[in-house]
Amino acid sequence: MTSTSRDHPRAHELPPPQTVEVAEGVYAYVQPDGGWWINNTGFVLGEDSVLCIDSCATERRTRAFLDAVAQQQRHRHRARGPRPGARMLVNTHHHGDHTNGNCLFPKATVIGHHLCREAIAAQGILRPDGLWEPVQWGDLEPAPPFVTFERRLDVFVDDLLVELHHFGTAAHTTNDVVAWIPEHRVLFTGDLIFNNGTPFVLMGSVAGSLVALDCVMELDPQVIVPGHGDVCGPEVIDVVGEYLRFLQATAYEAHDAGITPLEAARQTDLGPFAGLAHPERLAGNLHRAMAECEGARPGAPIDLLAAFADMVALNGGEPLTCHA
Repeated sequence: MTSTSRDHPRAHELPPPQTVEVAEGVYAYVQPDGGWWINNTGFVLGEDSVLCIDSCATERRTRAFLDAVAQQQRHRHRARGPRPGARMLVNTHHHGDHTNGNCLFPKATVIGHHLCREAIAAQGILRPDGLWEPVQWGDLEPAPPFVTFERRLDVFVDDLLVELHHFGTAAHTTNDVVAWIPEHRVLFTGDLIFNNGTPFVLMGSVAGSLVALDCVMELDPQVIVPGHGDVCGPEVIDVVGEYLRFLQATAYEAHDAGITPLEAARQTDLGPFAGLAHPERLAGNLHRAMAECEGARPGAPIDLLAAFADMVALNGGEPLTCHA
């Protein structure tokens, strides 16, 4: 399937992605901007095994990620000949910016929560150019996880333990998985955490996200690789939690006032959160938060099209920014 969409005109003007070694043999692949459809990934290199954490939204970006993995392999093992490619690929959740490129890992065992598999199988490869600025998605096919789990799965890169956890609740989505490397106290959180970006819980739960953040705190990570934004420390957990509690309070006030999520978003002073990227997410987040005020269970279906339309409206009627 090849999209006919063009690249965003500024996509190639962004700084290049950065490969950051956050512990011995553990790398964060940090993409610039950190906005819609531009995610972080990561990888763990062993002598005989390679674990990748998430793919990217487009063919071009995923191939660049694979090139970065290969480059680090050559650097670490240049005296020992060719090394194997990715043997395992973990999806932190089903959203296309983290899974569209799965098909470019043909020899890897793709691992994720069972609801991640179901969601990718149901949605396929989304190309929603009407909501976002145009993107060249590339030649992509759905490739959902074919090894799934419910709450925890341990995988090993040589002898290094990587714990995969689902915290038992909807949060960013219904199927969020973190990759925890206890030996190095490094945590890949997927989109449970945005660093310097507005958290996004439309397809999950506000209350559930707070539960998930408590679970993240209990792991006691020293280094966090967020789903979007720079590598950070545990202090970012508090920022995300404060935004979510602010969101809950705003939703209760709007619900009591009988106004719509869009009306509430337009009236809300973001205060300390005004500097977070993509503030239009407030409208979508309020759809979820106000549904929870009315008793909706975490992750219950809501009108996603209406929520995205409100985000576009809050963005001045312009497509949402995307440099993918």
